[in-house]
Amino acid sequence: MFSYVTLEQRIPANHPLREIRVLADRALVRLDAEFDQLYAEIGRPSIAPERLLRSTLLMVLYSIRSERQLMEQMNYNLLLRWFVGLEMDDAVWDVTVFTKNRERLISGAISQQLLDAVLVEARAHELLSEEHFTVDGTLIQAWAGARSFVEKSDPPAPGSGSGSGGEVLLRDKVESTTDPDARLFKKATADKAVPSYQGHVLMENRNGLVVAAQVTQSATVAEREAALSMLDQVVAPRAERAPEQEITLGAVTQYQDAQFVQDLRDRGVAPHVSEYVKGNLGKNSLTEEERQDPRRTISQRKRKLIERVFGWSKLDRPLRQVKLRGQDRVDWFWKLSMTAHNLVRMRRLIPIESLAQ
Repeated sequence: MFSYVTLEQRIPANHPLREIRVLADRALVRLDAEFDQLYAEIGRPSIAPERLLRSTLLMVLYSIRSERQLMEQMNYNLLLRWFVGLEMDDAVWDVTVFTKNRERLISGAISQQLLDAVLVEARAHELLSEEHFTVDGTLIQAWAGARSFVEKSDPPAPGSGSGSGGEVLLRDKVESTTDPDARLFKKATADKAVPSYQGHVLMENRNGLVVAAQVTQSATVAEREAALSMLDQVVAPRAERAPEQEITLGAVTQYQDAQFVQDLRDRGVAPHVSEYVKGNLGKNSLTEEERQDPRRTISQRKRKLIERVFGWSKLDRPLRQVKLRGQDRVDWFWKLSMTAHNLVRMRRLIPIESLAQ
């Protein structure tokens, strides 16, 4: 069959994927050196890492539930072929070959570097706030069943569990035979404990872009520990910052903890954490000056933007119940999903004429 219309011409000029691909390609160019280190110069040709990453981005953007379904759709969907970089007559990869090649990117932590590369483009267009941030976490349901949990052979000692004050809880005494890193956890007393991980996000407050992301095992203190870890990745140490640079961090009452608030003060970060108004009043740790900070009201209003990130990634997308097993793999996919969110946001924030340059 001969066609006088190229694959490029078949894609509408105003299709959203066109702008997303331009942004993704610019980020991928910055990772050329990293790709060279991951791939050997000898041996059988592998799937190009750029195509692997574009394919995985499609899984997030179009809520494709599995690699097998992705390969099936790429076989006949010209839009997906164009985005990945395949011509109309190129063969689609075997699903096993695809997943094995992706493991190389997971071991190289490429999703974190891709997120950083996309943020370089956002920073070049002055889309990021360098001073005002919001942090929050959400549960990611693991690919494991409750019946797969059995008692651990070496449970933690008393005082070293994942509960408050090191309390040893049920999730510390049992583990899944299918996904040992997953834990039984619930965020509310009335909820049912499910095998899960916790996904954490640090968002800048100007345009709601994700500047850091991380996945941890489910635990009571995991959100606060991850918040400090991500903050240290993004914000320079207090001694290295300009005196006029004032950092703020907005958060929900889950982060209202005396040690966490003090850790923020030690880093020179204003703790714009919401306080308990009934019950747990003893946990409120802000000073009167911190409560009266006029920026705190703005941080609490901006804080709601982070819920859009979680809603976008979990409502009907693969992260509603992640299909990967193991904390490292889930962390890799979580960061890639946050990168996809940023690309969708940036497509609306960057003028089209800037992308055409």
